[in-house]
Amino acid sequence: MKLKLFAAVAIIEVAAVALDWTALQWLTKPLLAPLLLLHIYKKADKSLAAALVFATLGDIALLIPGTPAFLAGMGFFLGTQLCLLTAFLKRARPPLAAVLGYAVLWAGVNALLWSRLGDLWVPVLVYSLALTAMAAAATGVSRRTAAGGALFLLSDLMIGAGAAGIELPAAGVLVMTTYAAALALIVTGSVPGPAHRLDSHEMSSPAR
Repeated sequence: MKLKLFAAVAIIEVAAVALDWTALQWLTKPLLAPLLLLHIYKKADKSLAAALVFATLGDIALLIPGTPAFLAGMGFFLGTQLCLLTAFLKRARPPLAAVLGYAVLWAGVNALLWSRLGDLWVPVLVYSLALTAMAAAATGVSRRTAAGGALFLLSDLMIGAGAAGIELPAAGVLVMTTYAAALALIVTGSVPGPAHRLDSHEMSSPAR
């Protein structure tokens, strides 16, 4: 039931972004992570739960215009990434190929954006390192979690592109859609349950 409510709120939030209804965004965006936290509160790793608390604070901060709020939001989401990284590494070690691939991606993207970011370059460099490490670590948990980590990275990459002055078509809608999907996939792929057991079996199967 809580996942259905999360899906409904996420759809309303995406619509609010598309229509630029700020008041509705203030009602829906801060509910996304807490609804997932309610879904898992009895069986979640403490690090995963803390990640969702940080995500809630980050979502609220990013609703406020201006660079200080943007930096505060980045700080809260840095907490999210570090907590997720901790939770994932407790479960399993990621494949070396995934770590190397994400490392190359991190270096390449930062090399492309650094001259455009100005004073934001150092905060973005630090945050993106934690974000990329999280996405790499997610590959060791389950396919669902790995997909969530990749979508989280993609969502924040689009935010970074916007901060660098690169305008993408329907960027707000794409950012929110990938972010909401990322949270859902990470949570449902990282807690005990039928979907997670299936994912874990598939990842360890010789057929893969």
